[in-house]
Amino acid sequence: MTTGWEAAVEAQIRSAQERGEFDNLPGAGKPIPGRDQPYDEGWWIRSFMEREQIPSDLMLPTPLQLRRRVEQLPAELRDLPTEDAVRSYVAALNAEVVAWLRAPTGPRVVVRPVNVDEAVRRWRADRQQRVVPATPVEPAPPAARARRRWRWWRR
Repeated sequence: MTTGWEAAVEAQIRSAQERGEFDNLPGAGKPIPGRDQPYDEGWWIRSFMEREQIPSDLMLPTPLQLRRRVEQLPAELRDLPTEDAVRSYVAALNAEVVAWLRAPTGPRVVVRPVNVDEAVRRWRADRQQRVVPATPVEPAPPAARARRRWRWWRR
């Protein structure tokens, strides 16, 4: 037996169906995604991160984030244009590492500041490898001139 409010809700649904408000809805007739998979408590955060395209690195604790940034440092420095930019980037990263070392939170992970001079040396080496010496372009051999036909001039 249904209660009064259940009957009212069913009546509203039935009238909306008769008006056609449920016709042509997106996803109509498609299976519910993840229905056959086991229940996962973190489904909503995973779907949010996929939908908003948030990198999963942001979910890591601070020391692991810092360690990952230190490991990815050569790739980050590769696109910087000047040595001053490299030094300022490494100095900013070192400031974050030192701030964490003064007040550590999260798991105990070894994270050390980056040697600025070593980073600059590696940046220079990567930069020299990327610059390929220009090979001199050989001039194309002169095209053989087509032999002129002078017959029509002779007439």
